[in-house]
Amino acid sequence: MAERDPRNRTGRSPLLRGLVAAVFAAGMLVTSAGHGTAAAVTAPGAQFTPLTAAVMTRPAPFVATDGRTHISYELLTTSALSTSTSLRLDRVDVLDARTHRVVGSLSGQALADAANPVGDPLPSADAYTPAPPGPTPTVIPGSQQWVIWIDLVLGRGRPAPEVLEHRLSGAVLAPSGPTAFEETVQPTRTSGIPPLNLDPPVRPGTWYSSESCCGNTHHRRGLAPINGRFSVPQRFAIDWYRVGEQGQTWEGDPARLTSYLSYRQPIVASAGGRVVEVQDGIPDNTPPVTPPVPPIEDTVGNHVTVEVAPDRYLLYAHMKPGSLRVREGDRVETGQVLGLIGNSGNSTTPHLHFQVMTTAHFFPTDSPPFTFRQFRVVGQVEPRIWDDNLGLQPTGVLPVTPSPYDGRHRAQYPLDREVLRF
Repeated sequence: MAERDPRNRTGRSPLLRGLVAAVFAAGMLVTSAGHGTAAAVTAPGAQFTPLTAAVMTRPAPFVATDGRTHISYELLTTSALSTSTSLRLDRVDVLDARTHRVVGSLSGQALADAANPVGDPLPSADAYTPAPPGPTPTVIPGSQQWVIWIDLVLGRGRPAPEVLEHRLSGAVLAPSGPTAFEETVQPTRTSGIPPLNLDPPVRPGTWYSSESCCGNTHHRRGLAPINGRFSVPQRFAIDWYRVGEQGQTWEGDPARLTSYLSYRQPIVASAGGRVVEVQDGIPDNTPPVTPPVPPIEDTVGNHVTVEVAPDRYLLYAHMKPGSLRVREGDRVETGQVLGLIGNSGNSTTPHLHFQVMTTAHFFPTDSPPFTFRQFRVVGQVEPRIWDDNLGLQPTGVLPVTPSPYDGRHRAQYPLDREVLRF
């Protein structure tokens, strides 16, 4: 192997480095519209771009309790600039690639709140505290990777585009002054597989749907580096808490597991299928302190995973040790009791963590959306309560207020912090 010139630290040839620097400094685009050798070496529309972008999942449309179609996914962007040069990202437009009509946009404070550098999702906060508003404008230092969390909400009755594309615009902040850029990247086909339409994973009653899509929650924005790749394994996961007639989630001493209405509640199969993974024997944590971070294999605690369709698995997690009633290989029917709610694994107060996965294992997996056949919305919780710490609240009573979506719902996904009755 030939020795690399120590002055060429980027690994690019001096000619290419010079071209890139000149293009970014001048804000020029090199395309096939040129003459001579330029037309021979570039594909139609080719240009140097300061940002690269990758979509981290196959975006899957779903209908939520607001009656509108949502598409939630992520753009993993990387600055191609040197560490001495930053760029300002002013706007992200999502377009229907067929009609080129804009179906969603992020700019200003909304963009700042929807973007963060990899490895720093919640600046100056722990994993259970909402992030403060992002700084405006959104400035991405050179050679950094940032995640842009995209949550499209389409108009009622408007079909989801078959292919999305993304237009990024802003300015390179060169020493000589800002130079505007605009690039259209990542044509992405949306999923044609409809969300699983499920029965509830708990018995009839009133339940709090915590940490569900699509706000800034540790499920929605849980970026996980697993086996050398980033994924969002809990994108549409929901934590379920039992709620009493007065809106209470616990009564008495919050340091006792038995004070929580969720504890030892039955967990039932949302759909029939085959049990492909069972884990038991992990002790319940004592609430309400934050538990120590468990080994990766114990993250979801005692759990049952059921295969219900090709590449579709249901995860029931944080179960009470010794309560599991199924074994690997068993066939289960909808409504069958699988075990009891506990507080095992990475859990602070008793609840059921429930989601759909694309693999039989939580790490690595992807998290597609799902819906429930029928339920009634009876309220919502307005303030952001970081729900694994419910036991640290002054009382166990949720501040439930009326919801604009109160009433009966069918084949829809519950939004974050809604109170439902199954």
